[in-house]
Amino acid sequence: MRHFTIRSVVAAVAILAASIAHAETLTLSTPDPDTSEITLAAKKFAELVSAKTKGELTIKVFPNGTLYGGDPSAGVKQLAGGSLDLLLNSTSLYATFNPKFTAIAIPYQFRDIEQLRAYLDSDLGKELQTDLSKIGIQGLDLWSRPLRQITNSKVAITSPADLKGMKLRVPNNPLWVEFFGAMGAAPTPMAFAEVYNALQLKVVDGQENPVNVPVSAKLYEVQKFATISNHIADAWVLGMNPARYKGLSDSFKAALNEAAKETEVWKAANDAADIEKSLATLKANGMQVNELTEQQRKAFVDVAAGLTDKFSALVKDKSFFERTRTFITTN
Repeated sequence: MRHFTIRSVVAAVAILAASIAHAETLTLSTPDPDTSEITLAAKKFAELVSAKTKGELTIKVFPNGTLYGGDPSAGVKQLAGGSLDLLLNSTSLYATFNPKFTAIAIPYQFRDIEQLRAYLDSDLGKELQTDLSKIGIQGLDLWSRPLRQITNSKVAITSPADLKGMKLRVPNNPLWVEFFGAMGAAPTPMAFAEVYNALQLKVVDGQENPVNVPVSAKLYEVQKFATISNHIADAWVLGMNPARYKGLSDSFKAALNEAAKETEVWKAANDAADIEKSLATLKANGMQVNELTEQQRKAFVDVAAGLTDKFSALVKDKSFFERTRTFITTN
């Protein structure tokens, strides 16, 4: 029989109390459903952080923008204000707060996702991440997203002319308005939380997003056509409240930063593997999918090329715009 002394019990209690006192819990909010690529990545990030800290740092993931009422801009402000610990949201949204983020979304700029990832990991990406401090946010990392595609309920899109008069939901970003407006569409900025109902009620005819979005949001229930256009790149900002970050131990900070980098690699591989699966799901649910040919794609590229000066003006920082263009042509 094992005997316990009062001293050993007291010591064990003290060790347990110290462990509990050292433990931390953070919340991480994402804008999309449980099955979305970004919420899956958020859960992977949480898993890695827990493993690296032996369970002492826990991250609870909340999807669908529930912690900020589905208002993405409000989420950024709450993150800076301290009512959110961690937030994942798109660089197209952050362009509202810092126009330099618009440089990522210049249509038909990136050759592929690998070039986008290289850009996000370059000095230019690090500059954007550092600039988050100007709006009161600690940037942990930038993660790539799959390229964006168009869905609608009216017609298979094969040329810019097919978009004429189409009411298309776009993010609240003037670059999208310029690009789709130049093709004759009626771009309609709208929070994503409103998109399903707007499509269902025919307030808008279509939307554009990475192909996994109409799967996770079940937009195939209210859309008929999907066009693989690969027209715009976008990324995710993994941001944290600075005071919350500074209050963590050095080992917890290291775990967050390491897990962020590892999750980016995992996410890129997971996204790539999911594309064909997502397309199959859309087709199985009755959507017609067409991919632009090189000749068809050129017509869209030509529209974008004619808007270079306007895109540069939207970025506002001419040096950053030109350095981005230089990166594209040399990498």
